[in-house]
Amino acid sequence: MLLGYARVSTISQDAGFEAQLRDLRAAGVADENIYREKISARAAQRPEFDALLRGLRKDDVLVVCKLDRLCRSVKDAMEILEAIEKRGASLRVLNMGLDTATATGRLVISVMASIAEFESAILRERQREGIQACKARKGYSGRQPTARKKAAAVLAMNAAGVRKDEIAGQLGIGVASVYRILADEKKRQPHH
Repeated sequence: MLLGYARVSTISQDAGFEAQLRDLRAAGVADENIYREKISARAAQRPEFDALLRGLRKDDVLVVCKLDRLCRSVKDAMEILEAIEKRGASLRVLNMGLDTATATGRLVISVMASIAEFESAILRERQREGIQACKARKGYSGRQPTARKKAAAVLAMNAAGVRKDEIAGQLGIGVASVYRILADEKKRQPHH
């Protein structure tokens, strides 16, 4: 079965959303099999996409118009592809002519994975060189914590009853960071 996924980051991108729906229908995806979402790819949770992944069956084909509608990085793409393949399904990306059910599609994905791994290795190497240069100039102090700087906002939102995943999404931090901040605060509270 063909299952489609259409996503835009904001409600103001309706034209792009309609274009995706049109292209998915033209590719043979039935309207009732198109999962629709108006949410950032960086969102902690994408309920429609998660439901789509859970519902994939053997020989299903997940169809997207563009790879960036599905993921935010090559690493993310590889993790999603692995989840699709575990279910015995495949991925078709319309604008790339990519279909992982074919040998060529699997080759392209393998090349993408290799490039991503290569880029990560180069990035780590450059980072090490930069750290060494800073240490030589005595200017290196390590990575500054980002989530901890938002602790007051996390505590206030939690006190207001906002769900932890929503706090993370609104503040641009991980859900684990929210739980860590709340746990640290709980440790600081006097025991009754």
